[in-house]
Amino acid sequence: MLIKEGKSWTYAIFAVVVLSSALGNLSQTGLNAMLVTVCGELGIATGVGQWLTTAYMFTLGAVVPLASYFMGRFRLKDLTVIAIVIFIAGAAIAATATTFPVLLTGRIVQAIAAGILLPLLQTIAMTRFPDGRKATAMGISGIAMGFSPNIGPTIGGAMVDAWGWRSFFVLLVVLSALILAFCLFVIKRHNDASLSVSLDLFSFVLCTIGFGGILTGCSEASSHPLTSPYIWVPLIVGLLCLMAFTYRQHHTEEPLIDLSIFDNADYRVGFWAQCFLCASFMGITLLVPLFIEDFRGGTALEAGMVLLPGTVAALIFNPLAGILTDKIGVRPVAIGGGICLAVGAVSMAFMDASTPLWLVMALQGVRAIGVSSLIGPLTSWSLMGLTGKKTSDGSAFGLAARQTASSVGTALMVMCVEGVPFLVGGAAYRAAFGVSAVFAVMTLVCILARVR
Repeated sequence: MLIKEGKSWTYAIFAVVVLSSALGNLSQTGLNAMLVTVCGELGIATGVGQWLTTAYMFTLGAVVPLASYFMGRFRLKDLTVIAIVIFIAGAAIAATATTFPVLLTGRIVQAIAAGILLPLLQTIAMTRFPDGRKATAMGISGIAMGFSPNIGPTIGGAMVDAWGWRSFFVLLVVLSALILAFCLFVIKRHNDASLSVSLDLFSFVLCTIGFGGILTGCSEASSHPLTSPYIWVPLIVGLLCLMAFTYRQHHTEEPLIDLSIFDNADYRVGFWAQCFLCASFMGITLLVPLFIEDFRGGTALEAGMVLLPGTVAALIFNPLAGILTDKIGVRPVAIGGGICLAVGAVSMAFMDASTPLWLVMALQGVRAIGVSSLIGPLTSWSLMGLTGKKTSDGSAFGLAARQTASSVGTALMVMCVEGVPFLVGGAAYRAAFGVSAVFAVMTLVCILARVR
């Protein structure tokens, strides 16, 4: 029997989008614990292999500004089905890849699907749930945005040691197919598309080149001197394109993103706090495996296990933080999460080869409690003052910026490990963890200053 319009339908479609988005983020970080093995098998350097993660984040960030257009043109169920089918295709390409370009193509296709699903997830939580339940819904969505990225390296590390890295993508195909079947045969299709939106392609190009230029410049910093044009040219082009994008959004009748969202002070602060948060924590899912495997000589499974306590914490604290936000307000929850994030991140900047594995796990656990306690509350709080199309615009542009921030943070950490001549061994990793700590402290400062 098909589930019809009502609470049950909202819960069902929300569950499908949460689980599908969770697989998208699982794919984003799951490869991190397998990166050393993948690079070895394909005969590529770690700096090149990094693009399997960086390109995923960039593509996801490039697609999410189109969220408002997609939501206007397609029915909710149809858009969900399209995204899941694209994700299955990307995972299948990756599972059968024998060369780096093919594997990279599969990752990009997967990221396109993830870029459709993530803003859809946030928009459903903020528009289809009543006041007093929005933060709870956003906390549940943290399964996709917080728990899934944390458990990705653990699953990837276990699977690469047991059955090889391709098995990870086979698992994604199977799980996505099950979710697709549920969506097709259980959830009723409704005519909920507005069909009145238009697409400003020029704005999309400017936005993509803008964020992409910044990403490319930071990524090239790991393999070129800081004075290299390979770094500064993309950065300058990216910044100029973002300036042109901003100007166009204020002077066109139908902007791709309505940037009046930044007139809302809560959205502005939440935007920057979440960008700093993502810059701090997403690169850790790559840095920790490299620290354990390359620096300490551990296995992929050990690298995944280091992240496991944080994964368990994420499963508990994502929904708990949302529930508490609805009950006691955002400030105490955000301050508690920000302190955990900062303490964990700063402490990890002092780790070296002699740091016991259990202590690395504990510090990552504290850090993960902070991350999981911040994602849902900050997102719901920042979007609460937006209405109508501005909600999807705020969600989409925020996600695009956060993916770029994640890419920049990851690139800076990899640059510390591989691209700075005077940083070697433990000093390189301490500097990389230090980059993450700086962003964590900046997140806490934003929270203390404004979040109420």
